[in-house]
Amino acid sequence: MRAWVYILASVARGTLYVGVTSDLSRRVYEHREGLIPGFTKTYGVKMLVYYEPHDSISAAIQREKNIKHWSRAWKIELIEKMNPGWRDLWKETMA
Repeated sequence: MRAWVYILASVARGTLYVGVTSDLSRRVYEHREGLIPGFTKTYGVKMLVYYEPHDSISAAIQREKNIKHWSRAWKIELIEKMNPGWRDLWKETMA
């Protein structure tokens, strides 16, 4: 089963959220529409700025846990390697 680790941001270099899912486009849609109560809805964290695929949900969960323990600077560096302009990548996941 394919799984994804993703990072959402409120704005470029703004508030960050790290998550994991088996359906990236559905999950980001839920965040964007405010369908999920909690952190992302409260802080307006809706912009997909980073994602990476994994072959299993267990691998994705482990990677998510690792990234969540990283410093903010490391998370920003990870995002900027893939997405230096902090574009909203959500439309790319819909294709």
